[in-house]
Amino acid sequence: MKKNKANPTLVMVLSALSAGLLISCVKPADEKQATDNDSPKVVEENSATTDTTDANASATAAIVPVNISVETEKTYLTHVADDLIIPAYANAAKQSAILHDLAQKHCKSAPVSGEALQQLRDQWLVLAQAWAEAEMINFGPASESMSNLYINYYPDERGLVHSGVADLIAANPNLTKEQLADESAIVQGVPGLEEALYANESLNAAQCAYVLSASDALSARLTEIENNWQNNATELLAIDKTADSDQGLNQWFNSLLSMIETTKSSAIDQPLGLTGTAKGHVPAATAGQSRAIINAKLATLNKALTDPVLSAILNSNQESVVGNNLSTILAQTTTLLAQMPEDITQADKAEQQQLLEQMAEITRVIKRQLIPTLGIRVGFNSTDGD
Repeated sequence: MKKNKANPTLVMVLSALSAGLLISCVKPADEKQATDNDSPKVVEENSATTDTTDANASATAAIVPVNISVETEKTYLTHVADDLIIPAYANAAKQSAILHDLAQKHCKSAPVSGEALQQLRDQWLVLAQAWAEAEMINFGPASESMSNLYINYYPDERGLVHSGVADLIAANPNLTKEQLADESAIVQGVPGLEEALYANESLNAAQCAYVLSASDALSARLTEIENNWQNNATELLAIDKTADSDQGLNQWFNSLLSMIETTKSSAIDQPLGLTGTAKGHVPAATAGQSRAIINAKLATLNKALTDPVLSAILNSNQESVVGNNLSTILAQTTTLLAQMPEDITQADKAEQQQLLEQMAEITRVIKRQLIPTLGIRVGFNSTDGD
């Protein structure tokens, strides 16, 4: 296997820190695959989990990286761009446009309530799930331009979205898309729309103007990102550099790892206060739909990690253990989540703790089995304790 070569406003700075962005520094996989902080202390104290961790460590020592040819790597990365990344952004843009069209239909005569409001809420949830899937891509134009923070200002640990959206609507009852563009990330994107649609049992004309402007602006932002990937996928995934570098593979798999680690920390552990003082809130808290958002992320991870093209690469050495381990733990976690309430804050503490342990196990399998098998390197972010 080839070796890898080696709004500028206070709000945006706080946003970047709050979002736990992936740090660009990496360390060789053979130096340290994962730390003891992969899992919470509660998990480490569980004897059964400790046995699993020991087994994973032993498996890592025995892993022999698969031999990925230049052409195979190029073909796989092209597949990732064309069949996973671009469609994810395209779907998110499409769902935002559908929400905008619904708002245009129902907001012709405010107030909007009852079945019409429910239709808007239902479509918002489809949009939120679509973006949850696209968040697996935390490199490229969305993160480089910090558009991801305008699309999803989360975790909002200080509750700024709630007051920010209300204040904006009160100050701008005829808000336009152009006016919204000058506002901060706090009042834009998926969380802002959630606040407007779920915090009110009836939308007045001013609230309708906000929903129209925010959904339209979000569609434009997502479409711009999609087009950027359409035009620049070769450079963004380093598809043209596979002969000299594994940059594309490193970016892609560390992006998936970052997504699951951030979800484990910011969407489950911290807001539920499972290993420390509760901080922030679960995703889609106002809508009471945290399960749907976490499930969308798991579904995306499952699609990416059990993908037939990747499976063929992993099984090229006649060894299917890594692929089987991934599919098993992802299926178990999805089943557990399906048994929890729509709002996971209403689940029993034992269920919440088990979900956290399952997410921790997913990160261990990725770090200690998948990434070493691919012969690439583990990056680290602010959520994994490295």
